[in-house]
Amino acid sequence: MIRLKNRMAQASRPARAVLALAAGAATALGLPPLGLWPLAFLGVPLILLLLETAKDRGWRSGAGTGWLFGLGYFAVAFHWIGFAFLVDAATYLWMMPFMLGALAGGMALYWGLAALVAKRLGGGGLALALSFAAAIATAEWLRGHLFTGFPWAAPGLLADGMGGLAQGASLIGMTGLTLLILLWAALPYALASERSTPSRAAAVALALVLPALWIWGEMRLAAAPAAMVPGVQLRIVQPSVPQEQKWREDNARAIFEELKELSAMPTPEQPAGIGGITHVIWPESAVPFLIDESPAARSELAPLLGGRTALITGALRRGQGDAAEPDIYNSVIVFDGRAEPVARYDKWRLVPGGEFLPFAWALEPLGFRRVVTTPGNFTAGPGPRTIALPGGLPAQLLVCYEVIFPDRLVDEADRPGLIVNVTNDGWFGRSTGPHQHLAQARLRAIEQGIPIVRAANTGISAVIDSHGRYLQRLGLMQRGVIDSSLPAAISTTTYSWWGDSALLLLVAASLACVIVIHLLRRG
Repeated sequence: MIRLKNRMAQASRPARAVLALAAGAATALGLPPLGLWPLAFLGVPLILLLLETAKDRGWRSGAGTGWLFGLGYFAVAFHWIGFAFLVDAATYLWMMPFMLGALAGGMALYWGLAALVAKRLGGGGLALALSFAAAIATAEWLRGHLFTGFPWAAPGLLADGMGGLAQGASLIGMTGLTLLILLWAALPYALASERSTPSRAAAVALALVLPALWIWGEMRLAAAPAAMVPGVQLRIVQPSVPQEQKWREDNARAIFEELKELSAMPTPEQPAGIGGITHVIWPESAVPFLIDESPAARSELAPLLGGRTALITGALRRGQGDAAEPDIYNSVIVFDGRAEPVARYDKWRLVPGGEFLPFAWALEPLGFRRVVTTPGNFTAGPGPRTIALPGGLPAQLLVCYEVIFPDRLVDEADRPGLIVNVTNDGWFGRSTGPHQHLAQARLRAIEQGIPIVRAANTGISAVIDSHGRYLQRLGLMQRGVIDSSLPAAISTTTYSWWGDSALLLLVAASLACVIVIHLLRRG
């Protein structure tokens, strides 16, 4: 190990930079859909070796190495966003390298600062491993909250491919899993670096927590009942309309007819078609017109719904404002069996670069603009609230990437029994993005103990129970429907009760261990 550290210390700056980028990229390959999480047990020890042997001194020590590690990670994790710029390549393609580079580089700043702190606190060995895991987890919490937040592809998402370990989200959430997974991945480095018996014993003890939590998760799944809500039959409609065709005015009638046809058609589960369905769910912005302002559309929906079936659909909605620049809401509108709108939810977490342009005052003069264009400006809604669907179902409605945020996911004062997530991932084709989006929705179901019903234009639509089990899925670019009963929610989870206080305790415990290690070393 000493010889390896010496070689790392003597390596040229370009070689160290390539290694740091490679370590981050390898760790990101553990994300869905590849799920190559064992690579994190190579990438994290490599970055810790580079941090311990970093040549720079002063406040910059390790920051550049950590930033390069983050750049490699986020470049791989976010590459799918580039597909959105190909939908209208003539207009947006030139923006792609600038936007992706700024996004990956900006997110990597959090990790650069975390590496700086970790190196200062830890130095090397087990103390560095603990400091690094705690610092990155804290940085991930900040990344999910500052400047509207963007917690996409946190390292805790590696748990999606780690079997029962994902059930740990019900205890400590995704960010807590981020800390533990990074710590476990760092332990090979710690074991090889430490010489003292107490530190090596502590590293072994920490390593044993991984199989213990994994086994606990498998036992939790085995003991979980498969209870269903009586009297509820859902139909999720996935029309698979290509993004380049979705907003053409001449396609409005064809898209509306397609949605109605899929909603009504008989299936092996529902031979009577829509007659046996209580709730039909259409994806985000399902039709390219303002459906709540169209009496003609509602008059066609009324006989389809037959006075008994509710329709929950993603739709754009016009608010106040002048005729040229009205306020536009990305909404979910609920129609009762007579096609009357009875409830609505307005998206309140808008997508940076999609529904609003960050730093527009500086970027618009350079030609940049948001990817999703409407006659007006997207406006944020008031926040999460539980809505009573027809039939008395208490539900939290979410639009698109709102489901990636662990905090303020639901109205904690009025806990819902169902989360409905409508989305349109057609922007991203057959990339890794839709798979990561679905995996994050699954973690929210585990964290909250609430089933998630997901309607996606081009996939992946799914029914996920309160323990994160997929009851049904409809793959990418497949046209069809999912007919399913509604899984029951569980009363509560540890994470839904104490939230990210779990992360605070884990960070505090990690730093306390670092202090003890330093005291023992001095002794």
